[in-house]
Amino acid sequence: MQQNDVETSKPVVAAIQMVSGGDIQKNVRDAERLIDQAAGRGAALIVLPENFAVLDGGPLARFAEREGDYDALLQGMLSRKAREHGVYLVGGTVPLITRPAPEGVEPEVLSDGRVRPASLLFDPDGRLMARYDKIHLFDVEVSDRQARYAESDSFEPGDQVVVAETPVARLGLTICYDLRFPELYRELFNEQVELITVPAAFTKVTGQAHWEVLLRARAIENQCYVIGAGQGGVHNETRETFGHSMIIDPWGRVLDTLPGGEGVVSAALDLDQLHELRRKMPIRDHRKF
Repeated sequence: MQQNDVETSKPVVAAIQMVSGGDIQKNVRDAERLIDQAAGRGAALIVLPENFAVLDGGPLARFAEREGDYDALLQGMLSRKAREHGVYLVGGTVPLITRPAPEGVEPEVLSDGRVRPASLLFDPDGRLMARYDKIHLFDVEVSDRQARYAESDSFEPGDQVVVAETPVARLGLTICYDLRFPELYRELFNEQVELITVPAAFTKVTGQAHWEVLLRARAIENQCYVIGAGQGGVHNETRETFGHSMIIDPWGRVLDTLPGGEGVVSAALDLDQLHELRRKMPIRDHRKF
């Protein structure tokens, strides 16, 4: 993994790469250890990969939690680690059994065996401050040993674009397969986000072909930083993911990357440079459609 010389005056962000399996307790311990490593690099915002807690291809309802249940295994760990290190923590995806609901309204519980794949943002006080439910589900055929992926069998999609204001950056939340749908990222661009998170579990086949080029395209066309936090290895006899977690700047440059295995990538954000780029190349004003 390459190291970055970062200026302490600029906020540092980090992406965690994992090789999660079917043992949720081990995966959670690995996530905690890697969060500690990222915080040790001075990261103010840390992103875990998609399905960080379990990636074995089986039903996820047995692991599902209710939104805001800090006594539950996954949300409890994320809340505690955010508070322990005083960081903003994006919990990759967490399987939730409840649909989003306005404050003060009892959330509706899913009853068909599916869950909501939710990317949860915790603040430095350990409070859940944003939830994004994956909009685009991966129902495709791939030329690998698994051959067919059908997320809609296990997941109910979301339908809301989510933006969160943090001192680190104005943040847009997305997940994995969303990356292939530029209209979602254009909505985030319209909301003037500065940083977009992409927790993912790209297959090795699709990742080799498209992962980096899509991440860089989303950064360039929306003039923002993009953090891709991926799974990166062999998970079982049929599932292998591409890895190559990376952080990309608004000019499309890869600032740090990790090809495979578990680890951390990090980089500093230069938001002054981002806004200067948008001033010099005002594509927002030049759009025709």
